[in-house]
Order: sequence, then structure tokens, then C-alpha cells
Amino acid sequence: MRTHARAMRPRRGLARLAFAVVVSAPALSFAAPLDLPAALARAAAQDLTRPATAARLDAAEATVRQAAVRPLPSLGFDLENFAGSGSRNLTDSTETTVFYEQTLERGGKRAARLEAARAEIATIRLRGEVRALDALAAVQALWVQAAAAEASIGVAEERLAVAERLERETARRVSRARDPLFAGERARTAVAQARIALDQAQEAGRNARTSLASYVGLADVQAELAGFERLTAEPAPAAGAVADIALLQAERDAAQARIRVAQSRFVQDPTVRAGVRHFRDGGDIAFVVGGSISIGRDDANRGNLERARAERTAADAELVAARAERERELARLVARRSAAASEVARIDAEVLPSARRAVSLVRDGFNRGGEAFTYLEVAEAQRAVTEARARRVELLKSFHLDGAQLDRLVGRHAPLLAEIRR
Repeated sequence: MRTHARAMRPRRGLARLAFAVVVSAPALSFAAPLDLPAALARAAAQDLTRPATAARLDAAEATVRQAAVRPLPSLGFDLENFAGSGSRNLTDSTETTVFYEQTLERGGKRAARLEAARAEIATIRLRGEVRALDALAAVQALWVQAAAAEASIGVAEERLAVAERLERETARRVSRARDPLFAGERARTAVAQARIALDQAQEAGRNARTSLASYVGLADVQAELAGFERLTAEPAPAAGAVADIALLQAERDAAQARIRVAQSRFVQDPTVRAGVRHFRDGGDIAFVVGGSISIGRDDANRGNLERARAERTAADAELVAARAERERELARLVARRSAAASEVARIDAEVLPSARRAVSLVRDGFNRGGEAFTYLEVAEAQRAVTEARARRVELLKSFHLDGAQLDRLVGRHAPLLAEIRR
């Protein structure tokens, strides 16, 4: 039994290891950096607005089916000359008529109703696409913030490493009486501040990752920094593909369809009747026909027509304003991104190389123990490098956040939403 138990221990250990691997598999898969296209694809698949849009489309299609229904016929009867006076007393002279009645639509009412109902389908579909694009824009902005937080953590880690190294070098100089005691205290203070900055950067990174993970359906996520470092922009698609402009056009078309519905109601619909009449006195039967039509008045539907025309005018004005605002915002974002990209390029080509050379020269002199270089000079030289790197991260963040707004304006991610279209 002991031998068997000893033989079972490795198996149990392997089982525990396998269980741990299975349990931790999702977390391990999430450790890989997530690039922006993958984040957007996952967010599109996780879109929570799709069921509501689908339900609204079902309702609109039911409205189309209902709009195609013509007025239902009526079946009725009349009982005349019942319980009168004199020769018409009681039921001796009763006349009973059974009739069939039908209202005939005129003026294109059914076609106008169908057009208005179909226009509503287009607006609902485009509203759903606009909501989904807004969600993707939010995911793109969260991805940028998560990537910027990761890059800021790198800057904070380098700042702490430099502060700790400088603290050691300063402590060595203070022990040899080459620097005063307050230099050592300054170095320790700088280390404490660098640690606080790193803790804050890591906390900001966790918060950004949590927000992004909630949209992409993962327990944890890390933004891929290679995409964050790229300063490229794709050409904008044609304006006709933008869901926001298409929605305003669809709303204008729906308003025009409502105008036609209101206009069709100015044409009066006749009602025709045919039936059979039975005369109790004598038992005779006769066929009867008849009809009616309402007396039309121009002001009976005037308010509905005026409202529909006002809605179309408002839709036209909103469409013009949206196009103008879109063009202005596109120009502003393109200019801002160009300026940010230019400054990043200059930091990479001019500022950082010069600042790092200054750090190297000052540190060499400081490490040799010369009196020409002090702790403050080394710290100041290193601070220039840290500030340049931090500025670079902020510029990259601004560049990509503006890119998220630009992508939203031009509807760049609309192909990801093809599954919610019908």
C-alpha cells in the first residue's frame, strides 16, 4: 500500500499541475499584448446594442407588413320599420337588410404608408450602426489610454532605476566627503518620489486595462505598444459611407415619406355597400346598393402636413450643418495629428539624443569624483531625459486619441459591424 501511495503522489502532483494550467489558461492567454484591430474585433463581437437593434428592426418590419393591409370589409344588417305606430305597429311591416360594405382607398394611401414604414427601417438600422460605432470609438480610446499607461510605466521604471543608481553613487561620494550630507538626502528623496510615481503609473495602468477588458470580454488585457509607437494614418474613406450622414439622409427621406402620407389623406375614400333586403309584409326580397364619401375640407389634415414639412426642413438643415461640422473637425484633427507627429519626430531626432549625451558626460565626471559635477547637475540632466520621454508619451497618446475621433468621423470601423446589418 505504501508503495502504491508513493506511486500515486507523482500522479497527484501532475494532476494538480494540469488543473493549475487549465485554471490559469485564460489568464495566460490574456498576457499576450492585444493590438488595436484585435481589440476592435472583440468589441464588435461583444456588442450589446445588437439585440436591441434587431428587436427594433423586427418591429419596423412588422409595421411594413401592417402598412400593406387594406381596409377590412364590414358585414352588417339593418332592421327597419320595427315597433312603429298605426299600420307600422309591432313587426308586421319589418324590413331586414343584410349588407356587405367596403372602403376603397384612393390617393396612393397604401403606397405612402409602405414608403414611410420602409424609411423607418433604414433609420433604425443606421441608428444601431451609429451606436455601435460610438462603442468602438470608446474602445479605441480606452486602448490608447491603456497603451499610454503601459508606456508611462516604462518611463517611471527608468526614472526609478536612475534615481536608485544615482543614490548609490551619491552615497559613495558622501562617504568619501566629496559631497555634503544634504546631497544624500536629496538623492533618497528623489528615489521616494520616483517610487510614488511608479506606483501611480502602475495603478493608472491597471485601471486602464480593467476598463478596456470590460469591452473586449477578457479578464485582463495589455495593449500592444508597437501599434502605439506607430505614427501612420490611413486615407479617409468617401463621405457617403459615414453612418452619421447616412442617418441624417434617412431621417430626411422618412420626413419626406410622411409628407406623402399626409398629402394622400386629402383624397377622400368612398365606401360602397351591397346587400339583400327582406320585406316581412309579403315575404319579398330585393337587392340594395349604396355608398358614401366624407365631405372633404382642406384644413382637416393641414396640421399633419405642415408638421411633416417642418420636420423635413429641420432634417435638411441638420444634414447641411453636420456635413460642415464634419469637414471642420476633420481638418482640425488632421492638423493636430500632424503637429504631434512632427514633435515626436523632433524629440526622437534632436531632444533625446542630446539629453542622453548630456547625461553620459555629466555622469562620467560625477563618477570620477571631480568637483566640477554635483548631484544637482546629474539630476537635472537626467530629468531632461525623463521629461522628454514623458512628453513623447503624451504626444503619442494625443495623436492616437485624435485618431480615434478621426476614425469615428470617417466610419473606418464600419466593416466590423456587417453582422448587425440586414
